[in-house]
Amino acid sequence: MDRAASPSLIPFAAALGAVAAAFLFLVPAARSDTSTVVWTTPTPKDQASFTVDHGKRVTLKLAAATSAGAGIVHIAPAQKFPTGVSFNSSDGLTASASFGWTPEAAGVYKLKFTASLVGSTGVVAPSLTYVVHVKGPAYPLKTTLTDSKVARWSQVLARAVVHTQPKASARAVTRLDTMTTDGTHNIVLVLEQQQTSPTQTWYRVRLPILPNNSTGWVQSTALGPLYTVHTHLYVDRAHFTITLKKDGKTIFKSIVGVGRSIWPTPRGDFYIRDKLTSFHDPFYGPIAFGTSARSDTLTDWPGGGFVGVHGTNEPQILPGRVSHGCIRMPNAAILKLARLLPVGTPLTVR
Repeated sequence: MDRAASPSLIPFAAALGAVAAAFLFLVPAARSDTSTVVWTTPTPKDQASFTVDHGKRVTLKLAAATSAGAGIVHIAPAQKFPTGVSFNSSDGLTASASFGWTPEAAGVYKLKFTASLVGSTGVVAPSLTYVVHVKGPAYPLKTTLTDSKVARWSQVLARAVVHTQPKASARAVTRLDTMTTDGTHNIVLVLEQQQTSPTQTWYRVRLPILPNNSTGWVQSTALGPLYTVHTHLYVDRAHFTITLKKDGKTIFKSIVGVGRSIWPTPRGDFYIRDKLTSFHDPFYGPIAFGTSARSDTLTDWPGGGFVGVHGTNEPQILPGRVSHGCIRMPNAAILKLARLLPVGTPLTVR
């Protein structure tokens, strides 16, 4: 015979069922999230390629949202960025991000981004990869350093071979010493700079050698810092005048004596190489400037026959063709010029 359920057990079973039902309401249902994260405008397409010059800024705008239109989306880099990148992102129903970068070196760089639903480990958009081709400078890079108004000069710090072209395999023109025959530090007028690689720079310099007006190329490592002058000295042999200009404007003028016809002052472009004072011989006046110009006829003179600009103890012979090639002027004039004329100034003799 079936046994009837005990009346005392029925209320307990009902209570247990009620508790179990309540418990089911407290446990979240397993997530069956069918939403996805998608990239939206203005995001560039995956594998897009960009080509820029080094030093030019690269910018990208990204946006992503869920296909269901619900949930907070976050955009992040998927790998480490190059140095100097700025990246800002804003989470939301539609997340946005901005990328900015000014590359300093040439090369090929890959940028990778992800977008995901906050709080979910499986709801992500396909990652995006962009390729940035950064173009380096087109070597050689050429820069003019000296013109009629502005000039650059530098001290020779180490003995160096000067070449006909900006490369070590080119023919040698001469060798630069660190000191002049006057016992002063040797300097050169720097006309042009040519960067042949990221690590190598050459300077085209005016040379204190014969034939006059010679130039050549020397590696920058042999020279010191570049100094700038805004002056230019002109000598007119036909009218026996000397003129100093600063930024193209005349600031000094005087009569001069130049070389006799058998010892002419050379014509061409030179520079002021050094400044000498405290002479014991009044023949040269109180101050003299050494130049890179050399006599074409007195090559056997001590020191190589360099042309100077100096005073004289015979002002009555000026102006005229009175010297062995040097440029003479009254002592009062050379003293005034000395206050205005820096070493490294270009000199043009017409």
